[in-house]
Amino acid sequence: MSSRMREIYSKEIAPAMQKKFGYKNIMQIPKLEKIVVNMGVGEAKENSKILEAAARDMEIITGQKPVLTKAKKSVANFKIREGMAIGCKVTLRGDKMYEFADRLINLALPRVRDFRGVNANAFDGRGNYALGIREQLIFPEIEYDKIDKVRGMDVIFVTTANTDEEARELLTLFGMPFSK
Repeated sequence: MSSRMREIYSKEIAPAMQKKFGYKNIMQIPKLEKIVVNMGVGEAKENSKILEAAARDMEIITGQKPVLTKAKKSVANFKIREGMAIGCKVTLRGDKMYEFADRLINLALPRVRDFRGVNANAFDGRGNYALGIREQLIFPEIEYDKIDKVRGMDVIFVTTANTDEEARELLTLFGMPFSK
């Protein structure tokens, strides 16, 4: 599955990008560097079982064991102390990255209710794209009966592109359904 996305990149996307932006060297052509999937679990401060369930869901979705993220500072208003586990994240590279991108773009996003495309302005100015997902149920691997709570997550596409325009073109060629 993942080799399909990599093959599409080398045969279709790279030549199209080189033609559009006029790159002299093939190493200038932007590519996906990594995909970071992050899930903040605020309720984890009362119950650590909630964080374990979130990590299990993320492992099923990404196919990789997540790393627990800890609070950097104590915040009294949120009842959080420094070092408390408050979320989990996964950094995908290589074949797992391409496989996840393929499943997200072709299977999960079309299953979102009232889907009209993803925000085309969520670029950071350096060629990276951030996407928020409201519920983990859009992934076909998650069984509806086995989840305890609907959780959202952030998916960040990190590219080697220098500008947002290059990154937008790269993700569009991968099939990302941007809203008009």
